[in-house]
Amino acid sequence: MIERARNFIWHNARTLEQRWFEHAFDGGSANAVVQAVLAYRNDDGGYGHALEPDHRGPTSQPLHALRALQMFGEVDAPEHAESILTWLRNTCPDGSVPFGLSTSKGHPMAPWIAADDQGGLLLTAQIAAALLALGITDPWLDKATAYCWQEIDDLEKTHPYELRAAVMFLDETKDRKRAELAAEKLRHLHLEGYEEDEGLAMHDYAAKPTSLARTWFTDEEFDENLGELQNGQQADGGWNFHFPAFTPVVNFEWRSIATMDALLTLRRYGRIS
Repeated sequence: MIERARNFIWHNARTLEQRWFEHAFDGGSANAVVQAVLAYRNDDGGYGHALEPDHRGPTSQPLHALRALQMFGEVDAPEHAESILTWLRNTCPDGSVPFGLSTSKGHPMAPWIAADDQGGLLLTAQIAAALLALGITDPWLDKATAYCWQEIDDLEKTHPYELRAAVMFLDETKDRKRAELAAEKLRHLHLEGYEEDEGLAMHDYAAKPTSLARTWFTDEEFDENLGELQNGQQADGGWNFHFPAFTPVVNFEWRSIATMDALLTLRRYGRIS
């Protein structure tokens, strides 16, 4: 399985995902991953240049900041979060992060990205989770955390991606008792807004065994889901993603990310060594 995935990555992935694979499975350098991420950094401390494949163009955007933070988490490099925090303080001073900023208008992006400067739980929760996972403490993160708690408390309905973002935040927040209570509420919320084939699988909510979302599913259900994930490896060695490719180049960019996510999830659950 890993050898087939290695072949796919070397044939199709960007330098970043190649370095990520090397670090995760072949003893490669963490610094090489960091340097690959830093190539996308802008002078304002944010990140651009399609680091997150669906948002093309050079301008610093929240989706790119999120991807950078997550990659720094993969290689335990919290020191590189500071420039992103500086950018967030200047761009989102109230602690609420938009899905897309109006500075990206005029550059290509997926049609589902609203570049309207409107803050929301979807990006705020994921960025807060990534910063918390890195062990970051900062007044801006305190604002973002308070915002996430308020939004989660007020949720009456949601969609799969927002639900996953909320769980990511709950998995990292320090208030464990409150997080457990909130997770129990979230599991019963009505989901809407996506077609069945664009939804998320169980392992997308519980990407690691310690996730609060793992308790939403029985052992039998989750074992079957992991089997489906394992069997999802394609003939070329990669995994597919389950949303539209809005421009041809993102097909292999997202497939490479999906391949890394699948391998790491399977390893966390003991399906591969």
